[in-house]
Amino acid sequence: MTSHSRRVCQIIKLKPEAEEEYIKIHAEVWPGVLAALERAHVVDYSIHYYAPLQLLIANFKYIGTDYEGDMKKVAEDPETQRWWKVTDGMQESFNEGAEGSGKDVPWWTTLAEVFRFEGRPE
Repeated sequence: MTSHSRRVCQIIKLKPEAEEEYIKIHAEVWPGVLAALERAHVVDYSIHYYAPLQLLIANFKYIGTDYEGDMKKVAEDPETQRWWKVTDGMQESFNEGAEGSGKDVPWWTTLAEVFRFEGRPE
């Protein structure tokens, strides 16, 4: 792992009536959205779902050198903005005052890392 990489874990609530559609749309994420993430140095991205709490848990690794700048570029990407118009309506943010992805108040809540084990270097 390079010295400037970081892991990010975020959560948001999935509206129960949107569960089937959310899973379906993520089976075929739009290529432009994936390209924007790739340009922003985001790798190893996954979203997990815990139905009893309606909790979406996203994990990714950022391998660039300007996280805030790269996330701003993602937010400015037109295809990503269209994607968020579809997916944001399926979600409920935990952040007070959040109005949607790419706005001033974060839509997804970023969690603090409390433990990491990467194995012993060989």
